[in-house]
Amino acid sequence: MENTAENKMGVMPIGKLVLNMSVPMMISMLVQALYNVVDSIFVSMVNEEALSAVSFSFPAQNLMIGLATGTAVGVNALLSRALGAGDRERANRVAEHGVFLSFIGFLVFLLFGLFGSRAFMLSQTQNQMIVEYGVDYLTVVCCFSFGMYGQMIFERLMQATGRTFYTMITQGTGAIINIILDPIFILPQGYDLGLFRMPVGFNMGTQGAAIATVIGQIVAFILAAIINEKKNADIRLKLREFRPNLHLIGRIYAIGFPSVIMMAIGSVMTWLMNIILITYTTGKETAATVFGVYFKLNSFVFMPVFGLNNGVIPILAYNYGAQKRSRMTQAIRVSLCYASAFMLIGTILFLAVPDVLLGFFNATETMLSIGEPALRIIASTFIVAGVCIVLGSVFQALGFSIYSMIVSLARQLLVLVPVAWVLAAIGQRIGNDTLVWISFPVAEVMSAVVTAVLFIRLNKKVISQIPDRA
Repeated sequence: MENTAENKMGVMPIGKLVLNMSVPMMISMLVQALYNVVDSIFVSMVNEEALSAVSFSFPAQNLMIGLATGTAVGVNALLSRALGAGDRERANRVAEHGVFLSFIGFLVFLLFGLFGSRAFMLSQTQNQMIVEYGVDYLTVVCCFSFGMYGQMIFERLMQATGRTFYTMITQGTGAIINIILDPIFILPQGYDLGLFRMPVGFNMGTQGAAIATVIGQIVAFILAAIINEKKNADIRLKLREFRPNLHLIGRIYAIGFPSVIMMAIGSVMTWLMNIILITYTTGKETAATVFGVYFKLNSFVFMPVFGLNNGVIPILAYNYGAQKRSRMTQAIRVSLCYASAFMLIGTILFLAVPDVLLGFFNATETMLSIGEPALRIIASTFIVAGVCIVLGSVFQALGFSIYSMIVSLARQLLVLVPVAWVLAAIGQRIGNDTLVWISFPVAEVMSAVVTAVLFIRLNKKVISQIPDRA
């Protein structure tokens, strides 16, 4: 227990610890959300087709991020649990496998970027301008994704050992570089931004947005790797001596693969929703663009909660390994309160000023007429979503990520898509495009019911059985 006592996750008061672990993650993820929105804002200055292309690229990009995230989730949970149990040798082996698996993930999407991006865009739209913009964007993002994969795994190594302040530095650095480079690569020289004209500009459109993104990710990756080597005393990587262990890889993905599946489900859902919106709404590509813009906007609401989630997972995993039940249950309660507060703020914003939010993306009258009711309807169950995210972090930390996968599958594919398809078809018949958006609160309520049932089961069978050591 000596090593456990040395780490703040086992001794710091829970209220303070949750903030200490999560606030840097929240800030860094808010900065990430900002650069995602800024990307789209500058792309919207090119034209609506360019903005649509970035929205249509999202499912593939999300799947790529999902593979990186799922790997990192498995590594994070196993590493924190090993440290909680005082097994540093195992923690080092887990970290080395995380780096190896991240490299394999990059190779997969390198191939997709080279050979699959055009077919993917054509599966959603036949608008050739949108297709070309999308291919330009996806090819760069996928072929240079080693920056994203490297950044993700090295930041999670710091997070798993309680050094979330450094992840704020690396993510913030990458995001700021991206934001600075966006107008330079996307817009032409002399473009009038209102306050000034662009003194330098490469006029590369969506390809420029992708280049700015990957440069930011590569810089963040290099910085995260250096900080891990210099500042992370809990882990020592010996990559030259590394040999893959199939059993350990299996353990990592036993925890992380459900997260990969969840992100994959999200990608499939977005892809299918784009097709439904283009097929059944009068706005067609504009409706799908609104859907993509919604994902950019909701990141400001959801990213702080995901940051809270990322900060709480190692706390729960560590104290699970250290057999400290009361600290686990207290962390869950505190996290639920914080998540609900963030979601309440987001709900108020989406209900009160949807026109202002859409206006950041040069919204046309058609886009506003579709987008305003859409944002209001979807935001009605944000608080419910926040509760589900926090309880999902408990599933992941305790090695029951399969529960999160079940919830995600039920919400997005078994409920959301079929209900959206039915409501969109009815809306087309009666001339009401707003009906399709009601599918989101319907799916969210169902998700909450399933999450509650699974959490009660987990609490009865696992959490309540954990001894509460001092």
